Amino acid sequence: MDLQIGDLLYKGKAKDVYQTNDPELVIIKFRDDITAGDGKKKDKLTKKGYYNSIISSKFFELLETSRVKTQYIKLLEPGLMLSHRLDMLPLEIIIRNIAAGSLVRKFPFKSRQEFEPPIIQIDYKSDEYHDPMLNDDIILALNLSTQEELKRIRAITLRINEVLKGFLKDKDIILTDFKIEYGKNYRGEIVLGDEISPDTCRLWDAQTFDVLDKDLFRKGESNVMEAYQQVASRILNSEDKNKWNLNF
Repeated sequence: MDLQIGDLLYKGKAKDVYQTNDPELVIIKFRDDITAGDGKKKDKLTKKGYYNSIISSKFFELLETSRVKTQYIKLLEPGLMLSHRLDMLPLEIIIRNIAAGSLVRKFPFKSRQEFEPPIIQIDYKSDEYHDPMLNDDIILALNLSTQEELKRIRAITLRINEVLKGFLKDKDIILTDFKIEYGKNYRGEIVLGDEISPDTCRLWDAQTFDVLDKDLFRKGESNVMEAYQQVASRILNSEDKNKWNLNF
């Protein structure tokens, strides 16, 4: 079937999701918008969507080879990702390997404190309620998920962390923490969706602890895109770079 882009299904802070002429397939458009502080701080950064889509596709491909089911099918071109359609769960799953960000501000953890095993945090994805942290009882009371689904989500999340943490370690990058989202496919299976990129991860240089993610934007730094390009440069192999005509 020749895919045709259709109606806009969902407009997020940095991505648009479009229907196609196949009801089970969608096209995700990565925009150059960047936000922080619950969407209060906003800007556009040239080619941010370009790099985030390439980085996300690399991570999704890596996870697929590691037997983690994702909605990803392929990157049609930088910025446009063909994916399976999911009914997304209104949950943000955050896994923390090292104490940073809000965890240090809200709890008596020391900055850069390492966690073994990692901490899994679940937030309610809701602009209206400002993404509050949840526990299992609240999730079940709101009918956001079942206990069995939560068990499955935690198991998959730990596997994702194991795969990405090891992969990035070989690239001299520390995976401090990251946020992911899940949905259900037409079979009702829990599937990883959304994106995995410097927008949704804390990434530090393993030697210098330099920040390589959206925290730079949160702090008002000017070298955000240089950091994103650095991540892409490190994780992509020569074949990937040639495919997308990237010269680092």
